[in-house]
Amino acid sequence: MHIVFSIYALVLGLLVGSFLNVVISRMPEGRSVAYPPSHCPICGSNIRAYDNIPVLSWLILKGACRDCKSGISPLYPVMELLTGLIALLIFWKYVPSIEALNWANVSAAAYYFGFAATLIAITYIDIRHYIIPDQLSIYAIPFAVLGMLGLDYMGFVGALSWKASVLGATLGGGVLLLAAAVWWILRRTEGMGMGDVKLLALIGAVLGPWPALFFILFASSFLALFVILPLRIMRGNGFKHALPYGPFLAAAALLWILHGPYLMEFWLPGYEVIKINL
Repeated sequence: MHIVFSIYALVLGLLVGSFLNVVISRMPEGRSVAYPPSHCPICGSNIRAYDNIPVLSWLILKGACRDCKSGISPLYPVMELLTGLIALLIFWKYVPSIEALNWANVSAAAYYFGFAATLIAITYIDIRHYIIPDQLSIYAIPFAVLGMLGLDYMGFVGALSWKASVLGATLGGGVLLLAAAVWWILRRTEGMGMGDVKLLALIGAVLGPWPALFFILFASSFLALFVILPLRIMRGNGFKHALPYGPFLAAAALLWILHGPYLMEFWLPGYEVIKINL
């Protein structure tokens, strides 16, 4: 029976991944994600329902529009597969067995998957456009807090209190805002955009102030160095290309959702003795 629900989670993830393709292509340009229906960007013909099946339709059509035969980027099925895989991993994390299948755990899996899907969209948009839409960050915070209140009401063991959620958002945004201010004072250049500040505020609202924010700040910095240092070595000191920080924050947050406590214990043994009671 657990395998059946796992398949449901995978299919849901694939469908959400298909929707994310719409979000990341339209939202940065200020277009509606609901209207007009999905269509070929070259010939403008609407994509038929049977041509909009995640991954499968792209394979059947050999990566081309049915009408004009223009190529369809492989990023579309990749996005769908990635989102489907993450949905499956999160489902397994919060519903590891049929015995754990209850409304509280399933709701938690849905909540954290919704957050993960938001992180995926933010990552792609920030890499491509160097922006993080407010709709996916600061405007999502009230929904994140309300969702956590719902999990707490349902009795989910890992739910945060509303105080912890609000404190996480405040500290998350405040830490990066302070870092950006210090950087500006020292260098007179923008070292971090406000989009990153709002994103970490959202992450704090979902995952809480401790130990998640501590882990995410250090893990994202490590991941950024892991990318930047090889680029500096390969391209020399003349490498001045700005890299968006949002994807590293998103990757660190996703790591926390999937394996955070285990990684934290490996990195900082005994961290659980530090408690923040809210």
